[in-house]
Amino acid sequence: MNNIKHIFLCLVLVIIANACNTNNKKAKTSSNIEASYLGQKPPGLTPKVFAPNMFSKIHRDVSAFLSPDLKEFYFTRRNTHTKKWTLMVYKYINKKWQESLVGPRIWRPIFAPDGKIMHLGNKYMERTDNGWSDVKSLGPMFDREDWGIMRLSSSRLGTYVFDDYKNNDVIRISIIKNGKRQEPTLLNKNINSGKWTAHPFIAPDESYLIFDSEREDGVGKSDLYISFKQKNGLWSKAINMGDKINTSNAERGGYVSPDGKYFFFNSNLSIHWVDAKIIDNLRLKQ
Repeated sequence: MNNIKHIFLCLVLVIIANACNTNNKKAKTSSNIEASYLGQKPPGLTPKVFAPNMFSKIHRDVSAFLSPDLKEFYFTRRNTHTKKWTLMVYKYINKKWQESLVGPRIWRPIFAPDGKIMHLGNKYMERTDNGWSDVKSLGPMFDREDWGIMRLSSSRLGTYVFDDYKNNDVIRISIIKNGKRQEPTLLNKNINSGKWTAHPFIAPDESYLIFDSEREDGVGKSDLYISFKQKNGLWSKAINMGDKINTSNAERGGYVSPDGKYFFFNSNLSIHWVDAKIIDNLRLKQ
């Protein structure tokens, strides 16, 4: 009889312990979600508006990008009244997301993969102990009056891809070779075709390139496209990212979060997001 009681007591203790572990895991997961992506419920393979209750109902908030630790969520805001653009940020401080102004928007800001450099078209800022440095020039190779760079995106290897609205809306690339920055060159017709080709985003590992363009196979005014790097180092023919992403509106400013989980983009004057597995699905179509 005592043995039966002992066995029963052990089973009860095991059940309680498992329940505690489950609750701890749930609490930890909940905390992780709360501390990332403004505490929003992750999307599936159908895009949805990101954090609709946390962005302005009056002004235009678009172009999201995040710090590598996911605790800084940057975006740009166009004031409806003054028509001026500013760079804004939500920071996770004391277990709360707090909005603040960074400063005027300079072109289309985006982080380098390590989060230490913020690219600003043909300029940049460096992260310091006190925030951000003064705005600096990328140098004469990029600071040219005859080029109009809006967004410059970089990979872990230091490759730059950037647009140029002053020269028929094209995208150029500049690689590092033998430790030296190479002169930018035009990407081929797989990328540079159609109209308004702009706002490139290169994957940190350089496996794909996302940009927006207006083309004959498009769904709306401007669509998002993706090109994958082939084994021979060339970029594949760009693929329209499909009617779940692209609508009759203009879709622009594609960006993948630092953890590779979510794809953000601008649509209908707001920030949208979707599970980045869509990129793997598109890769099968090339």
